[in-house]
Amino acid sequence: MKKSLIPLALGGFGIGMTEFVIMGILPDIAHGLRISIPQAGHLITAYALGVVVGAPTLVSLMAHRPPRSVLVWFMLMFTVFNAMSAFAPNFEFMMASRFMAGLPHGAFFGVGAVVASRLADEGKVATALATMFTGLTVANVVGVPAGTWLGHNMSWRAVFLVVACIGLVTMFALHRLVPPIAAKERTGILQDLRIFRQGALWLALGITSIGTGGFFAFFSYIAPLLTDVTHMAPARIPMVMTVVGLGMTVGVHLGGRLADRVAPLQAILILLVSMTTLLLCNGLFAASEPAMLVLAFATGANALALGPPIQVLLIAHSREAEMLGSSLGQSGFNIGNALGAFLGGIPLTLGYSYASPQWVAAGLAFSGVLLALAMLAQGRTAAARAAA
Repeated sequence: MKKSLIPLALGGFGIGMTEFVIMGILPDIAHGLRISIPQAGHLITAYALGVVVGAPTLVSLMAHRPPRSVLVWFMLMFTVFNAMSAFAPNFEFMMASRFMAGLPHGAFFGVGAVVASRLADEGKVATALATMFTGLTVANVVGVPAGTWLGHNMSWRAVFLVVACIGLVTMFALHRLVPPIAAKERTGILQDLRIFRQGALWLALGITSIGTGGFFAFFSYIAPLLTDVTHMAPARIPMVMTVVGLGMTVGVHLGGRLADRVAPLQAILILLVSMTTLLLCNGLFAASEPAMLVLAFATGANALALGPPIQVLLIAHSREAEMLGSSLGQSGFNIGNALGAFLGGIPLTLGYSYASPQWVAAGLAFSGVLLALAMLAQGRTAAARAAA
């Protein structure tokens, strides 16, 4: 691994940890802030909305500045706002700090992808990008289980302090290890925004936002599902989070291979159908611990396998502003995160069991299937018209 790519992987590790660890410590946060678990689920939604707002906004506003300095500023924001979460005195302050902590998330990956491609050796661009996203998958194997254990056994506030420290280290690593990179000339924000005129881009964003919402409806409430329905001891939750993380690590590589063999949209359709099936199984077999362990691995793998083909699909429809387009994937995933956490919590507020979010999850994934079929039909119609 090139030393200059290490800070990008480290930043991805911190971002992955703060995004996903909250699912494992949701009951601890709810108890500490004296709120219900569905209310605590709104913290996941707040972070996701921050990513959605921050990714295109910050990338567009900072695109004229040198990429390395932009990444340092994003990590400074990440550090400060996660530290605020650690010291949140009440639910309202915590909501605000989680929203702000999400702002630099997608923007970091959008600009980081451009930096990684410029630092890559000739013919190694894909490898460089994979290095950056390795931090995200390692976070789910190591950081999230460790943070879940820390939250259960010490304090959930300590988890966010650790994340803030990772952000601080990343800032210094970016400054020391990433060489200065000149900013590219650009035509302006309005020119970049013209990519949103394409109907196909909106369909691709819809598939990303709604289809992946199924996974987040499952993952947002995984801790209470396992303790209340599967009757698993709370001390074993970090182990399950590790299993999910291992699945994600395997899945991101499988998704890349699948996207190389078939068209991105076809790969997405296959994976959304399998995601729908897995989420239905999560609801049907929630009382079985062995089944849930297998399903945790498979669901995590399926979710991250969607990443590569979705990223290729979005960039293909945003050639005029690739840095903005590369950030849209994170925006879409986190719209799904917000939708999944919010809609998955509705049956809980109505008094249904912690298995009920799985039916919402399957419905969201199936909606993604329908959108993918619509985009496939649109593409075939456009191709037929062009041929005529």
